[in-house]
Amino acid sequence: MKLSDEHHTRPDMVAAARGGDVSRAMDGEGDPKSASMEQALYWRQIYREILAMEEKVLERIQALMAKQSPQVRREVELTNVPVVAAQAERFRQRLGFWAARVRELE
Repeated sequence: MKLSDEHHTRPDMVAAARGGDVSRAMDGEGDPKSASMEQALYWRQIYREILAMEEKVLERIQALMAKQSPQVRREVELTNVPVVAAQAERFRQRLGFWAARVRELE
């Protein structure tokens, strides 16, 4: 198996790629451009919730890092933080799409 093939089959690599893909919608999520007000309000709330959770995860990681050795902090900065930050950015952007749709329909 080539390294690139391994990245497509490892759940951690798939999750990291999915989390950083801003264009990727959640399962069951429709296109904001054609959504009803009810759908737009629903997805705006979903993204508010998940973004708040990701921001808390980042805060917790930062708090834990402060108590670790420089070597551990550096490794976490290189591995964990970018993945969670990318996920938060994806959710922030998706929230923006849905918030814009709500404003459009108001």
